Amino acid sequence: MRASIEVADIFRTAGPAYRAAHAGHLTLQQLKVMSAIEHCRTAALGGHVEACEDCGQWRIAY
Repeated sequence: MRASIEVADIFRTAGPAYRAAHAGHLTLQQLKVMSAIEHCRTAALGGHVEACEDCGQWRIAY
C-alpha cells in the first residue's frame, strides 16, 4: 500500500523553490539526488507492463 505522501511528492512541490532559494549552496550531487527522487516512479524513467496470466488484465508499473 502506498503512503499518502512521499518524499518525492514534497520534492516535486517544493523542490524548485528550494533550489532557487539555495542557489549556489547545493552541490551537483545534491541536485542530482533531488532530481532522481523527483523522477522516481514516473514515466520519465520508464516503466514496464505487468500482465495477469489468468485474466489478461495489465497495467503499467513505474
